[in-house]
Amino acid sequence: MSQQIEYQKRVAVRHDVDVFIAGGGPAGVAAALVAARQGRKVFLAEGHSCLGGMGTAGLVPVFMMFGDGVNFLADGIGREVREELSKEKGPNFPGGDNSIPAELLKRVYDRLLLAAGVEFSFHTQVVDVLHDGGVVQAAICNAKSGFFAVKAKVFIDCTGDGDLAAWAGAPYEKGDTDGSMMPGTLCSVWTDIDVDRFRDSGVRVQETLMKVFAEDKLFTVNDPHHPGMFRVGEHIMGGNIGHAFGVDATDERSLTKFLIEGRQRLPEFEAFYKKYIPGYEKMVLVQTGSLLGIRESRRVQGDYVLNVDDFIARAVFADEIGRYCYPVDIHPSKPDTTKYAEFEEEFRKTLRYGKGESYGIPYRCLTPRGMDNLLVAGRCISSDRKIQGSIRVMPGCYITGQAAGMAAAIAIEQQTTTRGFAVAELQRRLLGMGAFLPNAAG
Repeated sequence: MSQQIEYQKRVAVRHDVDVFIAGGGPAGVAAALVAARQGRKVFLAEGHSCLGGMGTAGLVPVFMMFGDGVNFLADGIGREVREELSKEKGPNFPGGDNSIPAELLKRVYDRLLLAAGVEFSFHTQVVDVLHDGGVVQAAICNAKSGFFAVKAKVFIDCTGDGDLAAWAGAPYEKGDTDGSMMPGTLCSVWTDIDVDRFRDSGVRVQETLMKVFAEDKLFTVNDPHHPGMFRVGEHIMGGNIGHAFGVDATDERSLTKFLIEGRQRLPEFEAFYKKYIPGYEKMVLVQTGSLLGIRESRRVQGDYVLNVDDFIARAVFADEIGRYCYPVDIHPSKPDTTKYAEFEEEFRKTLRYGKGESYGIPYRCLTPRGMDNLLVAGRCISSDRKIQGSIRVMPGCYITGQAAGMAAAIAIEQQTTTRGFAVAELQRRLLGMGAFLPNAAG
C-alpha cells in the first residue's frame, strides 16, 4: 500500500452563483453564453490559458461538419461562433469556412463571454467536489491564488473528461471492454508550405505514407492512420498527424509521457513530408499544441445512453435537444493495418450518413444518474463508445452545451431539479435561440 497522509484545509467561498461551469471548451462556452443570456449569474473555471480547448490550445485545425448538407444542425451558438470567426478571418481566407486559426478563435470566445457578462478565470482547475445525496454543494478549485470554493444552484461538467461528475459520484464508463481508448494526437502548426503546388501535384499523402512504411525506415511507429494536414493560412497548415497510443486523459502521468513522445516524433513526419510530398520541401514547425488532442476518456452514464443503434435508426426522441450527423469516427487503439481497414469501412461506408440524415440527442443524455443539480455536456455525455465517436466533435459540443445552459437556467427559474421541468419548455426556448429541433413538441 502506498504511503498516505491526511490533509484538511478551510477555504473561502469566492463565488456563489446560479450556474457553475467546469471547462471552457466549446460545450462550456455554449453553456455559459446561454445561461448568462437567460439572466443567470455564471462562473466558468478553465484550467488552461484560453477558452476553446481542443480548437485553440489543442490546435485542432478544422471543425467537423456543422450540418448534414441540408440543415445547419449546430444552429444557435454554433452558427454564432462560426460567423464571428468568419468575420475575424476576413474575406477570401484561404483555409475555408471550417478551418480554425487558433488565435482568432481565442479572441472570438473571449469577446462573446465578456459581452454576455460571464465571469470566468483561466488557470483555474476544479480539484474536488462537495456533494450529498445526489446534490452537488460546491466545487473546490485551485488557482494561482490558492484554493477556493464555488457554490451554485446548478453545476455543468464541460471538462471533456467528466471530472466533476465522476468526483461527485456519477457513474461512468471509459474505453472499450478491455479499457482501451482511442489514441490522442499532438496537433501542430507548420509554415512555408506551397499549398497550391501540393494540390497541383496530385500526390495522395495516405497512399504515399503506406509505401514509405514498406520502403523507408522513417517512423518509430508505422501508424497507417494519417488524418493529415489542413490549411489554416496562406502558407500555413495545421497538422493532425501522429497518434498517442495508450494515452489516458484522466492521468497526468500518461499525458506527460505522450506530450513528450509527440514532440519527439514530429521530426519523423517533417522528414517524410519534405522527402515525399511536393510543396512541403521548406516546411517549418511553428508550434505544437499546449494541450494534447484527446478523443476519448470518460462517458458519464445518464438517464439514457445514446447508442449506435440510435445512429443506425436515425433516431427521433420526444425529449431531443438537437440532432447531429458526424460519422462514427473511432481511431484504432493500436497501429494495426487490419484495425485500420475496419475503421475505414465503418467511417467511410457503414456508419456514415447521406445528405439530410441525422440522429436525435435526448435531454436524458445530459442528466447523470442519481444527480439532481448536475448536467454534463460535450464529449463526456451519456453514450456508448460508438456514438461517442460521433458526438465528441466541436459542433456536437455546441449542441449539447447550449442545451445544458438553457436547462440550468430553467431549473433555477422554476426552483426545481434538472429533471423537474417540462422538456417542452426547454425545446421552446432552444427553438427561440435558433436551435435545430424539427421534432420538438408543439
